[in-house]
Amino acid sequence: MPHPATRVAIENSEQHAHYKIVERAITYLVANQREQPSLALVAKQVGLSESRLQRVFTDWAGVSPKQFLQFLTKEHAKQVLTHAPVLEAALVSGLSGSGRLHDLMVRCESITPGEYKKQGAGLTIEYGAHSSPFGFCFIAVTSRGVCKLAFYDQQREHALLVDELQADWPNATLVHSPTGTEYSFQQIFGNGQSGGDIKLLLKGTPFRLQVWEALLRIPSGQLLSYQQVADAIGKPNSVRAVASAIASNHIGYVIPCHRVIRNTGGLSEYRWGAYRKRSLIGWEQAQIVKRVD
Repeated sequence: MPHPATRVAIENSEQHAHYKIVERAITYLVANQREQPSLALVAKQVGLSESRLQRVFTDWAGVSPKQFLQFLTKEHAKQVLTHAPVLEAALVSGLSGSGRLHDLMVRCESITPGEYKKQGAGLTIEYGAHSSPFGFCFIAVTSRGVCKLAFYDQQREHALLVDELQADWPNATLVHSPTGTEYSFQQIFGNGQSGGDIKLLLKGTPFRLQVWEALLRIPSGQLLSYQQVADAIGKPNSVRAVASAIASNHIGYVIPCHRVIRNTGGLSEYRWGAYRKRSLIGWEQAQIVKRVD
């Protein structure tokens, strides 16, 4: 369990409070998108004034709630998916300019078969909780890189994530150390202020590693279907296996499994909540609009 002082600091985080407001607004917008609800209706639903909601939402996304809704429609997703030939070529060639997060290169290292057999013996893993733009963030790091990043909403989930981490690395030594994970957290969510490469330590079968590496090459703000990912790695008949590999991703956001959706344009499920997947997709697309403007 997190230290009491750490738990209080996270619970009182203004950033997390704003994300919960945005989450409720997005949930309402998606449920009522056909009616295109006004700002007044959305504000009433989340219990804020129109001006307050507009300010909180725009500070978080960089666009208004109405503009954000446009990024979440199935029609928009389908339009993005029509770019598949270009994206698939980029995935295969590695020339998409992706694999970068906040202008930092993401470098992956996988454990060896011998290390896999040892199940983390001799490995020290520091873990901590932080308040991110997308809710509470549980992050675990080793001397070789981040090995877990998960989002959660309730403090009781923190203990479950610690148990999950221990199950993934049963013989490793776990150390609760938010100060030890702060640097990696800032690299990922602090606009690159910490500098340096983001290093990941991956544990998975060769096939899963191949899928996860393909996800890293999907440019921010773009979407692929499960079939397109399977095609891109040269295994077009392995869609179910690709979906399973994506679902087993333990490093959220950095390995962007949220950028994969159904062929129909539907957003499908997400390990850390369908509403959070909508938030991530819409937020990334909003950042592109901001840069263009």
